[in-house]
Amino acid sequence: MTELTIFYDGGCPLCVSEMKHLSRLDKDQKISLQDILAEGFADRFPYVDPVRADLILHGQLANGEMIYALDVTYEAWALVGKRHWVAPLRWPVIKPVSHWVYLFFAKHRSRISKLLTGSVRCEVCEIKRENR
Repeated sequence: MTELTIFYDGGCPLCVSEMKHLSRLDKDQKISLQDILAEGFADRFPYVDPVRADLILHGQLANGEMIYALDVTYEAWALVGKRHWVAPLRWPVIKPVSHWVYLFFAKHRSRISKLLTGSVRCEVCEIKRENR
């Protein structure tokens, strides 16, 4: 059963890289990955504004509640058994700083992607579920 749906930018090399990593670790298929740039996205998810979802990561819990930004990241990594990797994101002293860092990253992810991967955008980024 899907416990979290993540709405990600399938044209962002860094975003796709993180989703691939999550996918490999998601042995119990708790996470559904939805590319906001995919054909038919707006028809399947009319309640998700792809423009807003491109600015800040969107997620949806199994109960229908929408979550955003680092809350999505925290939930995703916790679901694949890596809560300890992201636990500091919830610590009172670190949470405001990490949120600010996330917003900076989200705004400048194309430039950061170019620096780290050599590519601003993916022409064809694909996440393949392994062992499925």
